[in-house]
Amino acid sequence: MNPRPRLAVRDAGALVFAADMYGVQLDQLAALIAGGNGAANADGNGDADGDKAARAAVARWKSLGYAETARLGPGQPWLWVTRAGLAACGLRYSAARPGLSRLAHIRAVAAVRLALEATAGYRAAGAFWRGERRLRARHGIGMRQHLPDGEVHWPDGAPVAWAGECWAVEAELTPKTVARTAGIMREILSRTGDYGGPAAEAAVPGRPLRHARALYVCSPAALPTVLRARDELGARLAGRIEIRDLPPGALL
Repeated sequence: MNPRPRLAVRDAGALVFAADMYGVQLDQLAALIAGGNGAANADGNGDADGDKAARAAVARWKSLGYAETARLGPGQPWLWVTRAGLAACGLRYSAARPGLSRLAHIRAVAAVRLALEATAGYRAAGAFWRGERRLRARHGIGMRQHLPDGEVHWPDGAPVAWAGECWAVEAELTPKTVARTAGIMREILSRTGDYGGPAAEAAVPGRPLRHARALYVCSPAALPTVLRARDELGARLAGRIEIRDLPPGALL
């Protein structure tokens, strides 16, 4: 089921979001908090009230020792959750500031998640996001399996045609080779077991597939390679891959 924070702090869900995503830039935090209050703009950016609420949340979290902020790269400062904050959230991640080489990707994945969670269908269905950091925490060290950037779980009985499905989500900023991208697609679409389980159960013929479909959300630079990779799969697998553009504001 979707984990819900039980923290004695306002905007607890936003703190867990930041922890799950490795970190978040303050404009995205403003959009997240504004969206939680029904005030997010269509482009995913919070309004002035969202900016004010985000600054207040950051001040509260920092005073409790739950978060740190710094300007790590282009754009607004980044916020990440400290060891104390992770413990308060009940999360067993290793505390670390977002890696400089991963800032663009972290921002893009957060933008994809924000865009999905803002849709009426997602909210009506009670869908939930299971991010790469959470998957990696289950996955352990030494297992060579591809982890998607996130999963979207659609509960059984939800008022959508795809109720009960699990989708893998990939945010693609820079092009890999067509062969590498097609190989990742095949691995995602053939997976049967949950992440963190025995490697022998990852892809067992005849068992139900874990991911009903894979959602690729792409930058203009990555889009041609992803399209060609999908074409390499053949109609049966290609029909389970959705390809979309990155949402506005996703690029660093």
